Amino acid sequence: MAVRSVLVTRPAGQGDALCQGINARGFRAQQLPLLVLEPLTELPAAERSRVLALDEFRHIIFISANAVRFGMPVIENFWPQLPLGLNWYAVGDGTARALAAFGVTAQTPGPEMTSEGLLALPGLRNCGGERVLLVKGEGGRDALARELAARGARVETLACYRRVVPALAPGEFAAALARWDIGLIMISSGEGLANMLALLSPEETSNLQNVRLVLPSARVAEAAAAAGFRHCLVAANASDNAMLRALDAWVADTGDE
Repeated sequence: MAVRSVLVTRPAGQGDALCQGINARGFRAQQLPLLVLEPLTELPAAERSRVLALDEFRHIIFISANAVRFGMPVIENFWPQLPLGLNWYAVGDGTARALAAFGVTAQTPGPEMTSEGLLALPGLRNCGGERVLLVKGEGGRDALARELAARGARVETLACYRRVVPALAPGEFAAALARWDIGLIMISSGEGLANMLALLSPEETSNLQNVRLVLPSARVAEAAAAAGFRHCLVAANASDNAMLRALDAWVADTGDE
């Protein structure tokens, strides 16, 4: 199936660079977010106390650029001068760049922009007895926290935003895909995939089984395949460059353009 139009599903305001890369390759990029991000207007007492005790932590881990976007203003509200002696970590280069804008230099796992990549970093291999703060959104995977706890770390979280399903009427998402003649959808997270499935009826999902999906990991691709999608392209991670490389590799393999 020849693909002309590609759907980018990043949160509003975060997909422009990816769309530019898609358009530069001769496709038509469209945007329809599968995640809506909302700040938490009031911190629960437990999480407020964690921010106040930031200088007592050894490791501060940001699991996304959105965690930086929403979390660093919260931290700076309590700590206009950040405490010294902390080890800062970012799940990927984009998250590290976001932290750099706040004057923070973070360690990253390189190409493997995942929880597993973070866990392989030297500073987190032997963290028994040390306090670790995960800055994140509400919910999400807990594999990172579980493994750090298994290593003996004292793991606590700072949830500073929530992710919600876009407010679309029944059938609206499928209608947009048909209207734009979407042949390939780029999905950046497992939660984005889950939201897409929630926005589609079983019949609509069945009708989309021949649509290609570009997904950020084998884990998310397995979930897509279990939902009935037959053409899952696995990117190295969720970054723009990785998504575009997956598109390039698919074009090279199939000759589609």
